[in-house]
Amino acid sequence: MGVSIFSLQAFFRLFLFSFITLCLSSEPAVASITRHYKFEIKLQNITRLCHTKSVVTVNGQFPGPRIVAREGDNLLIKVVNHVHNNISIHWHGIRQLRSGWADGPAYVTQCPIQTGNSYVYNYTIVGQRGTLWWHAHISWLRSTVYGPLIILPKRGVPYPFIKPYKEVPIVFGEWWNADPEAVINQALQTGGGPNVSDAYTINGLPGPLYNCSAKDTFKLKVQAGKTYLLRLINAALNDELFFSIANHTLKVVETDAVYVKPFDTNTILIAPGQTTNVLLKTKPNFPNATFLMTARPYVTGLGTFDNSTLAGILEYETTAFHSNLPLNKLPLHKPTLPALNDTSFATKFASKLRSLNTPQFPANVPQKVDKRLFFTIGLGTSPCSQQQHNNQTCQGPNGTMFAASINNVSFTMPNTALLQSHFSGQSKGVYSPDFPISPLTPFNYTGAQLNNTNVGNGTKLMVLPFNTSVELVLQDTSILGAESHPLHLHGFNFFVVGQGFGNFDQNKDPKKFNLVDPVERNTVGVPSGGWVAIRFLADNPGVWFMHCHLEIHTSWGLKMAWVVLDGKLPNQKLLPPPSDLPTC
Repeated sequence: MGVSIFSLQAFFRLFLFSFITLCLSSEPAVASITRHYKFEIKLQNITRLCHTKSVVTVNGQFPGPRIVAREGDNLLIKVVNHVHNNISIHWHGIRQLRSGWADGPAYVTQCPIQTGNSYVYNYTIVGQRGTLWWHAHISWLRSTVYGPLIILPKRGVPYPFIKPYKEVPIVFGEWWNADPEAVINQALQTGGGPNVSDAYTINGLPGPLYNCSAKDTFKLKVQAGKTYLLRLINAALNDELFFSIANHTLKVVETDAVYVKPFDTNTILIAPGQTTNVLLKTKPNFPNATFLMTARPYVTGLGTFDNSTLAGILEYETTAFHSNLPLNKLPLHKPTLPALNDTSFATKFASKLRSLNTPQFPANVPQKVDKRLFFTIGLGTSPCSQQQHNNQTCQGPNGTMFAASINNVSFTMPNTALLQSHFSGQSKGVYSPDFPISPLTPFNYTGAQLNNTNVGNGTKLMVLPFNTSVELVLQDTSILGAESHPLHLHGFNFFVVGQGFGNFDQNKDPKKFNLVDPVERNTVGVPSGGWVAIRFLADNPGVWFMHCHLEIHTSWGLKMAWVVLDGKLPNQKLLPPPSDLPTC
């Protein structure tokens, strides 16, 4: 007997998603509606790799439930916390125009939801459509608390590409036999690198290349001669991933919920936090074969990583006259993925991404710049405390503790929410508004490693007047080895106007910027040993987090926050906090 296509539970989830999508596509023409969801945060026993454990979930599901809405809809999502962990949920990529109270990062826009309490996230989807996702935004709870957030176009507005026969969310994640909360707590206590996950997953399933996982295989069942829209999401904690389907070409049509100029590729590179929509056109006739779709990490750093390969199966629907062989006896084709450290492929793939830039979907790149910023990002160290030194527990480089920083500031999280402090005018003692616009001490950022690797610490924020146009260069450093960093900016999309290797040259590199049709994103990979330049308009008042989406780097301090001040008009001001906003 072959592996079943889906478990019964997965079948009903897929049926429900298809039903909701059908209902949305046939609903009456209204400007927008309010959609209600309820997230019950609770423990659930889950078994993977023959290992059963109790994990934090939403509504008992791993991954969590899909949210499906249309551009312009209002979402009211009540989150009720039944576990002993504090929780908060981030709606990754949602602009949250004037609704920063619903953005979700703990201690930035809200205090976390404590045990037995609830909070209603209330926001409207403005000018966005495509694939986004939601996840826990406190400690490492997003290892199991995550799910797709699918925004369909307004009714009657077609996709700018062929209408797909079906749409399938594909969420890459991880399975940990250990408790990820214990993993990060141990890493922070010892100062060393964390243990790694035990498997990668597609929609929560590790697949046949892992021990004891043949029955936990994601199978994509397709018909010949059809076009499928695959909504790819990387929810893994610490790994960028290559993805490919054997003997099939993928057409990239969207990244981070923004349409791009379509292009064909055999392999996708997707960083944690990023989403990519691709069209899969199946073979015109039944191929008498099945096909592996695999993913494995793109690795640039020196630390340990999960060096394993995830697999699902692409399977063509068949009838008796198509083949004399049962499905599980058909030849199985395997794709060839790039090498683990193939930075050349990563660079070429990123260079192909361009905004669609049509009259309906323009690329509104800021042409003038009010504020130019230069941020170095990378790893460093902090001294071992005397007690730790005596106990010989510091396991970072040369007896130190790993740290990470932006402009040598390793961000210290406050014990109250930054947005509340800003809105109430009580920021003194919580944060200082003096984040440096460039490194205080310039150095050869990608040159020989430095002797002094210590970072500073502080809760410093960058303050921007409303409607400031910003050009930000993010420069990787080789202080403890060069490494790719997926940087995520909350509250905004930005345009990736340039990138390169080595040290950014202010005199030469801006002349090569693309100010016509650069890709628009919310999460960008800063090249290993290189730089990336982005532009955005600070038109969203509030306090907004920016951080590396490699969770270990965020835990070590590779994060900062922006204050965007209110504008002069009423519709340019942050709305007051809701009455049920959690307290610390």
